[in-house]
Amino acid sequence: MTLSSTHMDLSEANILVTGGTGSFGKAFVKTVLERYPNIGRLVVLSRDELKQFEMAQQFCGKQHKALRYFIGDVRDPSRLKRAFEGIDIVIHAAALKQVPAAEYNPFECIKTNVLGAQNVIEACLDAGIQRVVALSTDKAAAPINLYGATKLCSDKLFVAANNIVGLRDLRFSVVRYGNVMGSRGSVIPFFLEKKKTGILPITDPAMTRFNISLQEAVDMVLWSVQNAHGGEILVPKIPSYRIVDLANAICPECAKPIVGVRPGEKIHEEMITPSDSFHTVDLGKYYAILPSGAAYTREEYCAEHSARPVPEGFCYNSGTNEDFLTVEQLRELIGTQPATAAA
Repeated sequence: MTLSSTHMDLSEANILVTGGTGSFGKAFVKTVLERYPNIGRLVVLSRDELKQFEMAQQFCGKQHKALRYFIGDVRDPSRLKRAFEGIDIVIHAAALKQVPAAEYNPFECIKTNVLGAQNVIEACLDAGIQRVVALSTDKAAAPINLYGATKLCSDKLFVAANNIVGLRDLRFSVVRYGNVMGSRGSVIPFFLEKKKTGILPITDPAMTRFNISLQEAVDMVLWSVQNAHGGEILVPKIPSYRIVDLANAICPECAKPIVGVRPGEKIHEEMITPSDSFHTVDLGKYYAILPSGAAYTREEYCAEHSARPVPEGFCYNSGTNEDFLTVEQLRELIGTQPATAAA
């Protein structure tokens, strides 16, 4: 059996991105406008009018005729139904992502990340959407915090949504990646700001994290739109870094007190657990965790993509990753030079 074609022409497609005013959304919009100048419509859906106003200063609707800014919340099914009219592709990036905030306000996180995900799925089923890619996180693999648990639920919802598409030309897939370098609310901008004080607080000296650039994240989402068969959780092959190395890259002379791990935080992150290995294949640039009970088998998928199954018990962990960024590489990526502590 040969899997059905996954080709999706984006050149004149109508695309909507939820949470489109975030770091990913801005990078995604920039890339799509550059690569597909004849795009039909590119809709930014988010709930914050100020962020939309600020984004419109960078990406102006008068300059980019396809661009639309649409205020709405994934918690609101009727608004999603209206927003999705005439859309071909949905990129679901909206989420509550701050681990401490999710621990303190758990059901608010659930309402956006879980119930919101189901609202997106149902709106896609009703609106004639053809491709859906949902953004996930390494924290969804063997989660120990509320945020990770909600994203695992979201992943399961999007994977299972392929079971109810019926005769629709509709495919749901998920991309799961680690910390996005320099994204809002992440450790790098936090350290850059704390450098002014001469103190960079370290949660645990053994801590490691995966690292991906915004452009790599955007490219993986676009790859998934054009190549996913439905039900895959795609995972990129990316380097790790040690939190201590990151601190030394940003400010080697700063004091680095150990402040302890925050609630719900891991020392190392995972993107593929040993239990996932039985359904995971190596695509070369990416891994794909395939759905159990899919219309295609792992052997068929491997034949279609020249992929190979990973060994049983394989685990993709930021602490045991074979590829680590050095202090010099981190400094180059961040664009900083060694600095002394603030007076």
